Amino acid sequence: MTDQTVDVAIVGSGFAGLGAAVKLAEAGRGDFVILEKGDSVGGTWRDNTYPGCACDVQSHLYSFSFAPNPNWTRTFARQPEIRAYLESVTDRYGLRDRLRFGREVTGLEWDGSRWAVSSADGSVVHARAVVWGTGPLHLPSTPEIEGIEQFRGAVFHSSRWNHDHDLRDKRVAVIGTGASAIQFVPHIQPEVAALTLFQRTAPWVLPKPDREIAGPLRALYKALPAAQKVQRSLVYARNEMLVGGFLKPARMKIIEGFARAYLDRKFADRPDLKAKLTPDFTIGCKRILMSNEYYSSLKQSNVDVVTDGITRVTETGVVTADGIEHEVDTIIFGTGFRVGESLADVTVTGRDGVKLADEWASGPQALLGTTVAGFPNLFMMIGPNTGLGHSSMVFMIESQTSFILDALRLLDVHGVTAIDTRRDRQDAFNADIQKRLVGSVWNTGGCKSWYLDAEGNNRTVWPGYTFDYRRRTRKVNPADHELVA
Repeated sequence: MTDQTVDVAIVGSGFAGLGAAVKLAEAGRGDFVILEKGDSVGGTWRDNTYPGCACDVQSHLYSFSFAPNPNWTRTFARQPEIRAYLESVTDRYGLRDRLRFGREVTGLEWDGSRWAVSSADGSVVHARAVVWGTGPLHLPSTPEIEGIEQFRGAVFHSSRWNHDHDLRDKRVAVIGTGASAIQFVPHIQPEVAALTLFQRTAPWVLPKPDREIAGPLRALYKALPAAQKVQRSLVYARNEMLVGGFLKPARMKIIEGFARAYLDRKFADRPDLKAKLTPDFTIGCKRILMSNEYYSSLKQSNVDVVTDGITRVTETGVVTADGIEHEVDTIIFGTGFRVGESLADVTVTGRDGVKLADEWASGPQALLGTTVAGFPNLFMMIGPNTGLGHSSMVFMIESQTSFILDALRLLDVHGVTAIDTRRDRQDAFNADIQKRLVGSVWNTGGCKSWYLDAEGNNRTVWPGYTFDYRRRTRKVNPADHELVA
């Protein structure tokens, strides 16, 4: 396969990759390609097709500000609509001819002036800059359980849903109670013979204020785009009001009170089940989940919630610490993603032969979650400490895109080869981030979640308001970087 040389290589065609592509094209930087391992765009919204898959951020905000969608049918869009939206953005901005499907990137190597981007099919793209837009939610996290390979039934992860496997009248084990599980459990519960939910930690659940967006209102948004813009601004402002609670856990008591009231109301007649489903941590420590059906589904006669730890799997079931074997025909993992290992399957080699895996051996770090010292012209989308517990990652993506465009502008203005982050500035930035996280709901009270790495450092969450992040990424601060001739 013939090598290709471009100015910018974008990896991934979800919100991050497509958003960057649109803005590059609008800025007159049309010399780019989008490398996509799949056969269509959409990223996580292409891969996750489990029953009930939907967004937990409001539709008007979980979309590009430059490409509003007046046709959202629900307050919280479901997976097919979000995927269709990304397909429409691809067509609207003429990105089809920039896409290279079936290109699973396996390596990035800096040669002193350009990146060599290698794919599993043997192709190589040489690019002055790389925008890594795969996001952190694409490598399924599947726990290692003794005996799992012996199981005779079907086994799959929620993000790789086996639609060919008929669940009707099956005895199904669901392992995990995260954001995906609380969406698909209510959808499969009515059709299975028995559903055993293995819960390690009970999540906090709030009612989901989801509703259908009426036709006349959609027509208004289409005829008067300013009306939808106002609605988006109101949703954004309301979500930002939650930030104070995440930073000062005592303020979360109000929200926790609502969650407890919801739990009390749903299980007034089932104190045994309520005890199992009552979290033992401050709300917000782990992702706050929203559902109107999850609690009701767990009360059904064909559902059993098991809180004993899993010790092993046999040919016919799951054995828990109490010695009981729970016989099942199907095992579904709702155990999330390897968030801190989103680049685990890619060899990234920067200046002086330094490997990103070695740089991140103690946990991923970057400047503004976007650039890493020693890896010039490499821009991470949704990188370390850009995650949110309250608002839309699309807002963060658009903020990072502004930063990337300004960095490329600096290269042209100064006529240099590369821009590389100063290590001392990166270290100072991350020290400040960790300092700001002290006392937050994510880092106090013995909180244990996927937000924290093995050493207890929070390499995931942005500890503040998103408008502050946007302010800091609007332009590149030259003092944070060095220009390489």
